[in-house]
Amino acid sequence: MAVSSMDMTLIKMISNHYWIKQPGLGTKIKFNGRIFYNKFECIESPLTRNLIQDHQQKKIIIAHSLISAKDIVENIVFDYNGYNAERFWHRAQLLLREEGFINFTAYKTKTNGHLHLYVHKGHTALAEGYQLAKTLSMKLSQKMPMEWKMFPSPDIPREFNILTLPLDVFAKERGASWAKHM
Repeated sequence: MAVSSMDMTLIKMISNHYWIKQPGLGTKIKFNGRIFYNKFECIESPLTRNLIQDHQQKKIIIAHSLISAKDIVENIVFDYNGYNAERFWHRAQLLLREEGFINFTAYKTKTNGHLHLYVHKGHTALAEGYQLAKTLSMKLSQKMPMEWKMFPSPDIPREFNILTLPLDVFAKERGASWAKHM
């Protein structure tokens, strides 16, 4: 089952450009004394519904930027790559509620059990996004083994602060309907 267009709009993706995966090693990038190979090429064209459908049908692999040209982020994202997605979702959900976040969505990726948990923060300065991602990660790592990466991240090149488009919704939290139980 593909992600509905309504669920895609919750991400508030930067859609004036997109990234497409290319075969091979990719472009070599030196950053902070490390070498990265970028397999994604930036396409300076709008991300269209047809491209999203091609991605969902697995004809191509498309990613979207998390950082805008004006250094603004809309989402803080946990890229979970562990073995117990249900446990991760439960722990992260409790933490995010405790921290006052009421809108977040976990999306399935092409690898079974791996998730992208988008915390829909809204218009946030990049420096604040970096700090918030680090803080949330640190707090969650006190509850369970760290099996995720955080985005945005200052530890990787800007062109690596991208995520592939989701394929399906794992779970989502909207609004404060749970608050009456606290």
